[in-house]
Amino acid sequence: MIIGVPRETKEGERRVALLPAAVEEIVAAGHDVQVETHAGAGIGVEDVAYRDAGATVVTARDAWDADFVVKVKEMQPGDFSRAPRGATVFSYHHLTGAPQRTRGLAERGMTAIAWELMRDAQGRFPLLAPMSRIAGRMAPDIARQVLGRAPAEVLVLGAGEASLAAARAAAAHGSRVTVLARSERSRDVARSAGFATDTATPEVIERHALGADAVFAAVFEPGKPTPKLLPRSLVRRMKRGALIVDISIEEGGVAETSRRTTHAEPTYVEEGVMHYCVGNMPAARPQEASAALSDAALPFVLDLARMGVGPALAGIAELRSGLLVWQGRVVDRAVAEEAGLPWAAPSESELAEDAA
Repeated sequence: MIIGVPRETKEGERRVALLPAAVEEIVAAGHDVQVETHAGAGIGVEDVAYRDAGATVVTARDAWDADFVVKVKEMQPGDFSRAPRGATVFSYHHLTGAPQRTRGLAERGMTAIAWELMRDAQGRFPLLAPMSRIAGRMAPDIARQVLGRAPAEVLVLGAGEASLAAARAAAAHGSRVTVLARSERSRDVARSAGFATDTATPEVIERHALGADAVFAAVFEPGKPTPKLLPRSLVRRMKRGALIVDISIEEGGVAETSRRTTHAEPTYVEEGVMHYCVGNMPAARPQEASAALSDAALPFVLDLARMGVGPALAGIAELRSGLLVWQGRVVDRAVAEEAGLPWAAPSESELAEDAA
């Protein structure tokens, strides 16, 4: 099979989906890899390193001319102009709240397998977790940069990978940390990690948010918009100059006042509160993030190449759990309805018959 690795085109995105070491394994397994020239420039990896690993270094259009494409971020306008009809894209897709992008994938008959939704038998997210941990660890550093000091009181919303990484890093900086989560299991995890915790009810969130110098929000409900746990009326009453780091912004954000920002312009003030809402936070640590992504994606890339896209989706539950669009048909009901499209999940036999 031919695997394409295009250069990322999203603003501020410096990660690359596969490092030369991963490419070497794919080539050794008998497959061809076409890497767009300068795809690794953001992490200081030269084209020659990919050539030495056995890849062919090609133009952007040729990188898209593959049996399937492996990239980091969701489709950008320029990507749609390069991608051939029927292309398969294995990447983060973040289609919740992005109906235009969903329609673009459907209209071009594309297949989208979303890294952020892939889940294993234990309910873990093998391709989301590494980036969640990096984003979480970044949150206290961002707070110190924005506030000019480590926040004394930190409220963490959620108790997943990003939330606990943020809580640990904040505590290491000397902040007093409270973790609020909805489920008893999540609270137990936070409590066992040594953090003060409570149930994330509106009343409890309000009480802690009003006293917080920084709120690190990392709430994730797969396939759904992020619940608005910080309504505008609450943000308005928070400390003047407090900070919200909304790690959940890719799915809409936790605060009603949150809106996507970029690495070029990462913050803004709304209702007297600073907001940091960069969707691709780990791009600021591109070498660490690229290494983690390449390692996590490689086994699935090898499966897709060995079995073919359809049979791999039919036979591997983790891959199937990330399927959002199949040959232009939207598989997820909520995503389809948001885009005003019909939805229909392919059967396992239908997938298995398609080896392309």
